[in-house]
Amino acid sequence: MEASALHFFGIDWVGVNAENGRKLILSVVFIAVIVGGSLGLRALVGLVLSRSDHASVQTRFWTRQGVSLLAAALLILGLMSIWFDDPTRLATAFGLVSAGLAFALQQVITSLAGYFVILRGATFTVGDRISMGGVRGDVMRLGFIQTTIMEMGQPPSVQGAEPAMWVRSRQFTGRIVTVSNAKIFSDPVYNYTRDFPFIWEEIAIPVSYSDDRARAEAILLDAARRHAIDPAMMAADAKARLEARFGVEPLDLEPRVFWRITDNWLELSVRFILGTHQIRGTKDAMSRDILAGFDAAGIGIASATYDIVGLPPVRLADRGGRGKVPDATPPGPQVPGQ
Repeated sequence: MEASALHFFGIDWVGVNAENGRKLILSVVFIAVIVGGSLGLRALVGLVLSRSDHASVQTRFWTRQGVSLLAAALLILGLMSIWFDDPTRLATAFGLVSAGLAFALQQVITSLAGYFVILRGATFTVGDRISMGGVRGDVMRLGFIQTTIMEMGQPPSVQGAEPAMWVRSRQFTGRIVTVSNAKIFSDPVYNYTRDFPFIWEEIAIPVSYSDDRARAEAILLDAARRHAIDPAMMAADAKARLEARFGVEPLDLEPRVFWRITDNWLELSVRFILGTHQIRGTKDAMSRDILAGFDAAGIGIASATYDIVGLPPVRLADRGGRGKVPDATPPGPQVPGQ
């Protein structure tokens, strides 16, 4: 074969010779072996860990992630070993390529760095309920560049936030959203389940000042104790983990009613604790019990009312403009005999 005219980084870039052909064949075979081995190991992991419980899903995901990382590292090292047999040329080529990639693929590199930060910092994992980059939902997949989230709706208090939602509670909307891992460097990440898989919720009910306030409070507490999580039955390891990791103890675990005086009514807010994936169903059941209890006790839900104390005089004119009709103000009371 004719020798190539251009030599760069120890590789004949123009023309074909026996050395380049051999390296090309080795590269193709090496890629096929690594990809095939990776797919085989991932399939084996899926067969071994075929259960659908949460712990098995977590183990299966992280095992597959480990296989993918190992395959990527072996692929990069193997290809560099095949094409760059001189360490000095390899260092020069690596420096130039790294500088070019850092400039052209800034977002990709930032997202890749975010992936390792997520892993190292234990920010979230598959199955966690998070809010990231304006998207709320459950993590379905954690990739090198993007995180895939099963989107859920928003509570009424944040219905105006972007993007707009049509589901008025924390239930799935059906949309699957991908968010760049780079978002962890610029936006806060809210995790509902990572270290303490419970969340405090409230239901606020306005009642009239003339109603039986003590009875209304008892109805709210009874509904909360019936449907919310019993603090005595809460996993002790969850409370211990929260205290050990962050140095805080979860207080106010018992349901409690708070009073707030307003101009129109007394607002009673019952505060209770729930699991992160049972909020809407529990609040629905509590609302039904509260309404039934209020009806039985003769307690109504207060609402704003307005009293009209007077009307201004009304003057009418005929359409022809010939004159004005006398005031339509109703006459005053007539005194008999006048």
